[in-house]
Amino acid sequence: MVRLSVVQLLPALNGGGVERGTLEVARELVRRGHRSVVISAGGRLVPDLISEGSEHLGWPLGVKSPLTLRWVWPLGRWLTEQRIDILHTRSRLPAWIGWLAWRGMDPATRPRFITTVHGLYSVSRYSAIMAHGERVIAVSETVRDYLRRHYPELPAERIQVIQRGVDPAAFPYGYQPSAAWLADWRQHYPQLGDAPVLTLAGRLSRLKGHEDFIELIARLRARGWPVRGLIVGGVEPRRQRYADQLRQKVRSLGLGEVILLTGHRNDMREIYAISTLVLSLSAQPESFGRTVLEALSLGTPVVGYDHGGVGEILARLYPAGLTPVGDLDALTTRVSELLAVAPPVPPEPVFPLQRMLDETLALYESLGQALRSFT
Repeated sequence: MVRLSVVQLLPALNGGGVERGTLEVARELVRRGHRSVVISAGGRLVPDLISEGSEHLGWPLGVKSPLTLRWVWPLGRWLTEQRIDILHTRSRLPAWIGWLAWRGMDPATRPRFITTVHGLYSVSRYSAIMAHGERVIAVSETVRDYLRRHYPELPAERIQVIQRGVDPAAFPYGYQPSAAWLADWRQHYPQLGDAPVLTLAGRLSRLKGHEDFIELIARLRARGWPVRGLIVGGVEPRRQRYADQLRQKVRSLGLGEVILLTGHRNDMREIYAISTLVLSLSAQPESFGRTVLEALSLGTPVVGYDHGGVGEILARLYPAGLTPVGDLDALTTRVSELLAVAPPVPPEPVFPLQRMLDETLALYESLGQALRSFT
């Protein structure tokens, strides 16, 4: 086996699907004997990354400022000195910095340049950098369709669909939290009692459907369902006003003891497991929908808007959970039906993490062994 040196670029390592995917690939690289380096501005996941055998360079390549261009030359020099084989970028601004550095290197010795399109970005020259990879990884069929529709100049053979995955050992079907966790949970959130719990997970952003979720809970209770709602997600400083608006809306509807905003949590497996239903109500289509897949892996039913990656996952795994985008009447009816009688979630893992890792490392290895690009 040829030992590869692989660098992944992204803005920061604070949490989220992109960051967790980066750590999963880094861990697998180390397990297989390769060198793994992540370049980011840092964050709370850095200690985990380093403890698992990867290296980290604290370079802020994702700061939206003209000054960020000053990293182009140091990055190119470092890549040359370190004899990096694969340069894998996962976000737009780091991709620009990485591509500019890569383009200025000797074509005979520079790394292979890979991008992963994690989101359905606004179509622009800025976003087009994600189509510049020698290989472009699409995290779902939805993303591949987006690329082919908006960037027709990208040859179809350069796009490779590698769907995100969930480790069934980390999110085992039928999982039940420990007695200690349940006791602590009930102590912190006694308002939940034994009522059905509906959960919406994700950062606090206007696009994630929190207003629809709050309205859903109000409508269900008006129909006599004694449900409780959990909004689980961290608040970024620039979105504090939005978080305050959500809390005000909850209070104005008299749901202060019914809908709880928990903030960021590290125990999503347990929260999904105690949830009666998990909701995915993003106003715009998601590129994949990792939270949906994690909940389904545990066997927890999910209701989600029928578009993007969420619609793609539900259509394959749990079509009973599909509901038209933005239609609150249909959403309330569908959730009521599943609260009454929910079809079981199939136990077979359809998107296993190991398949994603195998396909990603196979791509690294095939490019690393091939002749370097002169384009």
